[in-house]
Amino acid sequence: MSDAYKKAGVDIDAGDRLIKAIGPLARATARPGADAALGGFGGMFDLKAAGFKDPILVSGTDGVGTKLKIAFETGMHGTIGVDLVAMCVNDVLAQGAEPLFFLDYFATGKLDEGTAASVVAGIADGCGQAGCALIGGETAEMPGMYGDGEYDLAGFCVGAAERDRLLPRKVEAGDVMIGLASSGAHSNGYSLIRKIVSDSGAQYDAPAPFDNTRSLGEALIAPTRIYVKSILPLLDDERVKAFAHITGGGLTDNTPRVMSDDVTPRYDESALTLPPLFAWLKEAGSLSESDMRRTFNCGIGGVVVCAPDAADDTLAKLKASGEDARVVGDIVASNGKDA
Repeated sequence: MSDAYKKAGVDIDAGDRLIKAIGPLARATARPGADAALGGFGGMFDLKAAGFKDPILVSGTDGVGTKLKIAFETGMHGTIGVDLVAMCVNDVLAQGAEPLFFLDYFATGKLDEGTAASVVAGIADGCGQAGCALIGGETAEMPGMYGDGEYDLAGFCVGAAERDRLLPRKVEAGDVMIGLASSGAHSNGYSLIRKIVSDSGAQYDAPAPFDNTRSLGEALIAPTRIYVKSILPLLDDERVKAFAHITGGGLTDNTPRVMSDDVTPRYDESALTLPPLFAWLKEAGSLSESDMRRTFNCGIGGVVVCAPDAADDTLAKLKASGEDARVVGDIVASNGKDA
């Protein structure tokens, strides 16, 4: 039966070899509550062993989008799995939850074991950065569904928070916004990015027009930054009110999601200077400021909102944890006047 299936385009043996190859990667992500072993029909997690007393589960799912197309064109697959994890765990983090475990879905027309293993290695790397266990997933080989050398990814993360540590807390006028630098475009806006690259005649294997120390492909494939280990320690301080993950919709759409309608963010424009990548995208694509703010993170991958008397301490802790952080504005009443 397996020979007949192989003739139809599905290699069961290749899938089995892949599972054996990625087993050590998954085991390396083990954490309290999960041994991260693969092979069962379902992955298990023990909340009690993880130390939770009164937990609320928080889940998130996402993909990588058309950033995958750049991986296909450049052959750079090693960090695309980090993107997959980041897009899920940073969202779960925005609810104040600690990511606990992760599952992935890898679908392709014809399984390339090397490529798949490289992608899963990136997923394991991302899980390590987030402190969550890779406890399962699915590899689907579907002839005719994808072009040669192409695949799709989806991720699913479950986290937990003690009931009294959930975010967001009440955001008020006068609170301060601290921006956390992104590592690049993360995983949003790539349909527009790819159009700008195509229209401009730029080449992925040539030096980036804004950074001659690396190729354009390397700059655009840079993995999404994972903020979990920087943000979680802040949440014991009730003066830390919210964390916004800046994804599709940019600063314009995402920061207001963590506050009520009676307040609104007010940005310090001098703190939002575009990094070189985004300045190039804006110029090469003839994009308006509005287009930039609603499509890209523009150099700010996350925003922490805290009480004004906590701003200095919060900023110092973020910098000590390795974040490039700065105050980017404050919160005002939604009529535009200070409360």
